[in-house]
Amino acid sequence: MKLNLRSLEAFRETMLSGSATAAAARMGLTQPAVSRLIAQLEQDAGFELFYREKGRLNPTPEALMIYEEVDLAFGGLERVDTLVRDIAQFNTGLLKIVAPPSLSEGVLSTIMARFMDRFPKVRVTIDSRSTETARTMVANRTADCGFVKLPLDRADISTVVLSTSETVCVLPSDHPLAAEDVLTPERLRDVPLVLLGYGTWTRRQIDDAFRERNIRPEVKLETHTVGSACAFAAQGVGVAIVNALMADNFVRAGMTTRVFRPRILHEYAFMTSALAPMNRLAAALLEEAQTYFGAQAHSAAGASNDSI
Repeated sequence: MKLNLRSLEAFRETMLSGSATAAAARMGLTQPAVSRLIAQLEQDAGFELFYREKGRLNPTPEALMIYEEVDLAFGGLERVDTLVRDIAQFNTGLLKIVAPPSLSEGVLSTIMARFMDRFPKVRVTIDSRSTETARTMVANRTADCGFVKLPLDRADISTVVLSTSETVCVLPSDHPLAAEDVLTPERLRDVPLVLLGYGTWTRRQIDDAFRERNIRPEVKLETHTVGSACAFAAQGVGVAIVNALMADNFVRAGMTTRVFRPRILHEYAFMTSALAPMNRLAAALLEEAQTYFGAQAHSAAGASNDSI
């Protein structure tokens, strides 16, 4: 036996309101239509659900027995309906993100503040893991999305390029090399350097730039975040060679940046699993990130034109 959902709704509304006429008004039906639905439910159940007394419908003991379960079932459906509307309107949800520490401590804080202003009821977690772990978390959907530095050669991850930036040298404003517009391996010969950890793609490119000119870089200190590299540079430990996009968030008063040549570009991308469609919250975050980086690129282009 399979009971009709509409008949169960008519039964519930009649129990709540006490009459088929009131139930019909609540359901947007006529009173005869509700009566037919009740009659159909009684036929399917095999027993009566109401009896009339002084012109009023009264529930039978059997109706009272099943009403509680019917009410709970419809209450669950109403909660599902509310949840669906909340999700559609971004009034609920959890977005799990993975991002490099330097990005989380810099530009991502601005992007996330704007995102959370738009969707104040959405919860967000940001996890900073090793590059390979972050990629795996996104690929297997432990995280909904992430920010990653390219290149990335994985078929199980989809990427959207967000930003391309130069490599710069960060140094104190009173450093002798601050008088230069561009710094090269030749100009940095025998100069103490602060570089990011050995073995990364960018570090290999920096090492290659020095090696191709037969110059041995004077690496004074190695670290793993752009923020710490800039902090050490500010203290005069050495000239930091880092990503310009990240450095902008850590260069303070008394510090300056100079372009490094040969050109080494840094590309950052938004990543999601290629094994499933991007969810709506991740898509909204991507839109916010594209807006932010688009404005940054436009501003940089304007500044470049003004200097010509």
